[in-house]
Amino acid sequence: MSSLRKKVDKLKPHFIEGGRFQKLRSVFEGFESFLFVPDKVTFKGSHIRDNIDLKRTMIIVVIALVPALLFGCYNTGLQHFSSTGTDATLLHMFWYGFLRILPLIVVSYVVGLGIEFTAAQIRGHEINEGFLVTGLLIPLIMPIDVPLWMLALATAFAVILGKEVFGGTGMNIFNPALLARAFIFFSYPGWMTGDKVWTDGLTAGLNVVDGYSGATPLAFCAQGEIEKLPSVLKMFIGTIPGSVGETSTLAILLGALILLITGTGSWKIMLSVFAGGLFMGLLLNLFSANSYMELPFYYHFVMGGFAFGAVFMATDPVSGAQTEKGKWIYGFLTGLFSVLFRVLNPAYPEGVMLAILLMNLFAPLIDHFVIQSNIKRRIKRAQVATN
Repeated sequence: MSSLRKKVDKLKPHFIEGGRFQKLRSVFEGFESFLFVPDKVTFKGSHIRDNIDLKRTMIIVVIALVPALLFGCYNTGLQHFSSTGTDATLLHMFWYGFLRILPLIVVSYVVGLGIEFTAAQIRGHEINEGFLVTGLLIPLIMPIDVPLWMLALATAFAVILGKEVFGGTGMNIFNPALLARAFIFFSYPGWMTGDKVWTDGLTAGLNVVDGYSGATPLAFCAQGEIEKLPSVLKMFIGTIPGSVGETSTLAILLGALILLITGTGSWKIMLSVFAGGLFMGLLLNLFSANSYMELPFYYHFVMGGFAFGAVFMATDPVSGAQTEKGKWIYGFLTGLFSVLFRVLNPAYPEGVMLAILLMNLFAPLIDHFVIQSNIKRRIKRAQVATN
């Protein structure tokens, strides 16, 4: 690393003010800070100094996403070869899935980072590092057969209208990755309805095995075909149709463990999302007006993107609640609305996306009331103490 550091230091004078490439200073600093901890320090006031900056935090989240990504590669191959009745080894399945997922990741990063680099150059700002995570989240919440041009449009929409118009990383109101999914959901609903999102494109021109269905568990529920649901264990492991990184609750929980051990993700939000889903699931069981409402609450945890949303989406430190009490309220309502939207509105079988975006909108309001409540309580204590 010392030799690389020397090479970077040798190039640096060309990119600072007065250098030949000073206009590309923000680009150079972006790559430098990605490779090395920034050498900038504070000169006054009390600060805690360590080697964890925003880029390192984002990289931890990327590492936490790796289990879901690796399983997504395997499951893509598994669903493809199962639908065609073709025997394949574990390695063959994984490699097939990797080759299908890689273009999605490349397009997401190229389009997203290209826009962010351009915006930073125009503004003369440092490169924002938030897209390190968003660039991987977007492919993981998409169907494997989504057209690349559609993914590029969704990514551009999310970055430009979801981040840059608000000022960039740290200023966005909504989760950018979910905005990309929402863009495709409302603009091209045939790709994101939850019905046969997996095999329609993968098996085009191939002979699909009789009896094989590419429908997701949420599609079965929306159609009232509860009896066709896979077993809870199968859904927990994730060998079912669905978006790339959302099928395996087991892999998602491994990622959650990484976030919790490193202190990167909020355990309060994760726990309260599941608590909200549990509450609404039990409440619907009391009414039992149809077979979907009779579904045990724990089914919701292993279907669709509930677990993925609770661990990686709702915990977004920018678009989520900031206060400690607000995190409980925000997470609980997210889980509650996720199940409510799923069951009572069959037009939106995946309620997690809409629930998180809705709570993103109300997160500042929740924090405002929590802060005002704290202020009033402290004033009341002060008044009592003076009396």
